[in-house]
Amino acid sequence: MKKTNLVVGGSIIVIVFAAALVGAIGTPYDPTQIDAADRLAPPSWSHWFGCDEWGRDVFSRTLSGAAITVAIAGLTTLLATAAGTIVGVSAGFLGGWLDKAVVAVMDALLAFPALVMAIAMTTLLSGASLAPVIALSVAYVPYVVRVVRTGVLTIRQADYITASSIMGNSAAYTLARHVAPNVVGLVTVISTAIFGWALLAESALSFLGLGLPPPAASWGGMLSDSRNYFADAPWLAVVPGLAISFSLLGVNLLGDGCRDLLDPRMKRA
Repeated sequence: MKKTNLVVGGSIIVIVFAAALVGAIGTPYDPTQIDAADRLAPPSWSHWFGCDEWGRDVFSRTLSGAAITVAIAGLTTLLATAAGTIVGVSAGFLGGWLDKAVVAVMDALLAFPALVMAIAMTTLLSGASLAPVIALSVAYVPYVVRVVRTGVLTIRQADYITASSIMGNSAAYTLARHVAPNVVGLVTVISTAIFGWALLAESALSFLGLGLPPPAASWGGMLSDSRNYFADAPWLAVVPGLAISFSLLGVNLLGDGCRDLLDPRMKRA
């Protein structure tokens, strides 16, 4: 089962990333080009997914939206994972006042739902092109810190950590040689989860009008624009909705596969 999840999830993610790459390099039509003659045109051989209310090709906009959504989710995952891992490892290994301060700050941040915090920060940073990335990164750092810190606290009790200290190795050496490699599995699993959360949150922000401004294509923005035309052109909502669902399915399956593969308890089972 774990190999199936890993293969299926990985395959879906490869497809999503390939679509994002095509969307970044070049699409069949200009995703921002308005053509009144094709307004709300249904799917056809020339426009596979039809056209929107402005006559723009939905297939091209879906590919372009993939590039934007994957880029924002990827940057968010990278920043949140890097910052959270550094803080979590430092707090868990060094302990003392640093650990207490980190726990207090992270608990305060976790008191607010991640999406609500992202909405508030995006509103404050309105106008900045990287506002969604910054907002989502800050919102998800506490989750990484909590997972990594808990793992490090467990690792710190291991005999080989005590042995390393008795041998006279510095804290930095022990941290780099023995602690960091053992949290790679935890970081991998939480990073896949954050990618899925960020992808969904970016779509939600775009749906609410807090993502990249028009005419940039985004899956959430496409869903928002389709609300007034669902009866006449249901493909406007179905296509981005399926794109989001398909991507989340891939992320969840990949995350489950990675967890099962990297978790020692699952290996023993």
